[in-house]
Amino acid sequence: MTKEEEKKPDTPITVVIIEDFKLTRVGLRCALNANPDINVVAEYEDAENGIKLIERLKPDVVLMDLGLPGMNGIEAMLKLRENNHEMKIIALTSHDREEEVIAALSSGANAYCLKDIDPAKLAEVIRDVYEGVCWIDPMVAQMALNSFPKIDNPGFLQNKSSAEGRVPLTEREIEVLKHLVTGKSNTEIAKELIVSVHTAKAHVCSILQKMCVNDRVQAAVKAVKEGMV
Repeated sequence: MTKEEEKKPDTPITVVIIEDFKLTRVGLRCALNANPDINVVAEYEDAENGIKLIERLKPDVVLMDLGLPGMNGIEAMLKLRENNHEMKIIALTSHDREEEVIAALSSGANAYCLKDIDPAKLAEVIRDVYEGVCWIDPMVAQMALNSFPKIDNPGFLQNKSSAEGRVPLTEREIEVLKHLVTGKSNTEIAKELIVSVHTAKAHVCSILQKMCVNDRVQAAVKAVKEGMV
């Protein structure tokens, strides 16, 4: 039984915040604790001590600033992933540089949020990440997408997939993949395509299998890097 399955529905999602600016920490804690289903159990200003705190408290979700003094957020996430493979980590930063986005996602972040995110949306991201959804700020995803050249050949994806021994994506799956790249959840994809959430989830699962990736973030990063959308 997974950690999520063991958790009672009425038990708040526990969160630890690692952020060096006190005012930001206080603001995040107050905003998130206003949600009855989220409980910020601790906070710390540096990664070294923050990791010790996380390993002791074992929170459901970690909000990790990337621009930390000493050990930065990228290094901290790699360290956490050594022993906490199932822990949910949200990278929280004021930067939207492509290299930082890729580094954070490659280091094990389940989500990438800019610090100007609306508090209600951040709470929603925490819930989604806790449930296993990966999320990238749409502004960041679009920025990364625009940094890659477009492929003029519409058969590129199918040809490339076949050449690598993968099953090609259908037109509908390519459409779903485009929504994944912009950070949409299954519910949002279902609304866009006018299908059930179950159908949207089935498309996502099929995409992950065909692309030979483990999660939505890897699929989005791969799609952008390889010019698949």
